Amino acid sequence: MSLFQRNRWFVIAAGITLVFAGVSLPAPKGAGLNAFADLTGLALMLAAGGIMLANAATRPQQERSFWALMAAGFSLWACNQGAWAYREIVIRKPIPDPYFFDVILFFHAVPMIAAVIWRPDVSKKAGRIHINLVNVLMLLSWWIFLYAFIVFPSQYVVKNVDVYNVYYDRLYGLENALLLAVLAFALWTSSGGWRRFYFHFVTPCVLYGINSQLLDRAAADNTYFSGSIYDVPLIATVAWIAAAALSAREWDLQTRELSLNPRWKNVVPRLAMLALLSLPVLGVWTVLIDKSAAPSREFRIYVVLGAMLLLGMFVFLRQYFQDQALVAALQDSRKGYESQKHLQTQLVQKEKLASLGKLVAGAANEINHPLDAILNYSEQLWAEERLTDEQGRLVRKIVNQARRTRDLVADLLRFAQQSPGEKIPVDLTMLLQRATQMLELRHPGGKIRVALSISENLPRVQGNANQLFQAFVELIENAIDALDESGGGSLEVIAQRQGKEAVLQFSDTGPGVREPLRVFDPFYTTKPVGKGTGLGLSAVYGVIQEHSGQITCQNKPEGGALFVVRIPAVVETAAQVAGAGAH
Repeated sequence: MSLFQRNRWFVIAAGITLVFAGVSLPAPKGAGLNAFADLTGLALMLAAGGIMLANAATRPQQERSFWALMAAGFSLWACNQGAWAYREIVIRKPIPDPYFFDVILFFHAVPMIAAVIWRPDVSKKAGRIHINLVNVLMLLSWWIFLYAFIVFPSQYVVKNVDVYNVYYDRLYGLENALLLAVLAFALWTSSGGWRRFYFHFVTPCVLYGINSQLLDRAAADNTYFSGSIYDVPLIATVAWIAAAALSAREWDLQTRELSLNPRWKNVVPRLAMLALLSLPVLGVWTVLIDKSAAPSREFRIYVVLGAMLLLGMFVFLRQYFQDQALVAALQDSRKGYESQKHLQTQLVQKEKLASLGKLVAGAANEINHPLDAILNYSEQLWAEERLTDEQGRLVRKIVNQARRTRDLVADLLRFAQQSPGEKIPVDLTMLLQRATQMLELRHPGGKIRVALSISENLPRVQGNANQLFQAFVELIENAIDALDESGGGSLEVIAQRQGKEAVLQFSDTGPGVREPLRVFDPFYTTKPVGKGTGLGLSAVYGVIQEHSGQITCQNKPEGGALFVVRIPAVVETAAQVAGAGAH
């Protein structure tokens, strides 16, 4: 893109200004010049407001409030310009002094100031948006209060044109200075495309502010008229800002964090509180010092009371939003603390399991030596032909039990070495059915009822079937032992899909667990001496962790313990699911 294309809107704005100056400055003073100057200014203000309104509808969400407020400011400016043009062109009457639309002219800068304070170039925290908005509204309300307190009494309550003009001009000049100050601060703290935009906003505003002071002096000397040299900077200002609004569509306007000293970040809320505190001071000044007419003083007292009521409401709203932000921060802090506590618990548990693994590995290696000898000698004895049938059956049982013990020791070694072996898609339904059936046979008598409820859409999990089977057996065995000690009861096993997990619930009606948070610690047991080792649930915890799952324990309000196991489901295709069903 060429230099002209990048700056074409500013070239057009400069051209409009030059054409206006070329037509208006040589033209004689009269109705024709008034019409040309007033309508040109009105058309430019409406065009600028329309451009900004279009930006508010099409630009990113972060910018829309800014452009909407700017459009509101230019709309008020155009309203004042339209009223001025109506009196000069249509009814051809001089502008009265004071003029009602002077109020509109004064307030047209208020939305612009709010737009710049809102800072669309700065990323905002979700919890602070409402608080910042209330602070801005407090300042803007206080500024409107100043007009009602200082200017309005001499404008309409007790009319005094000389006093009115002095107060109005000073306050309007202060307003322009305030707009320039917030623009300069935004320019100083911005970067990239936004700095470029603020530059093309603050520069014409400086031009307008200087011209406004000169125009006030010309009006006081009765040398100002529409189309005079004082209108050229006005046309240049509006055209320049409109060009900046059009060019902003092509600039890279990125939001960023505002890196400032924390003291600067507290300026707006502190100013808002100062605005509130100034109200009773102004009220006291009105009662004790103000020498205006009684109606003006009475009006100012009412204005102060109304402003105190309004700003007090804003203080209440701000406190409410601050409380909400504080509650949200506390909740986030609590979640972070709970997450950290959970991670610490997992770390401690893994350290305990590592210590347990070393102990198990040493014990398993010690068991392996005599076990190998027992298995070797029993197999040799089994091969002897001189054994009777009864002796052969006994030797066969010894061999089978020795082999089973060897397999259990191998499982212990795999657990100790954290080598879970090959993991494949596992059908949990089959494992749970086998585990419950086996334990029902080991605990006959009818005192303990076991109910198994498995959802049809229970997913398969990626894991080691043998390890998961042993874990389920341990959980069911633990519940049955608790029920047996309490004289019977029921155990309900529920398996279902929840999202992307297989969730298994082992719920019994026993006495519950004394310390649910410690139940997975190695060597922790509540069983009588000689019955429980405390290794079972700790090993279960290790198995579930190795399968990227979670296991929790809690006591139910109605009594009994509840163990919940969550294991990630296998993501399978339709063909894989159909194949699994066929098996």
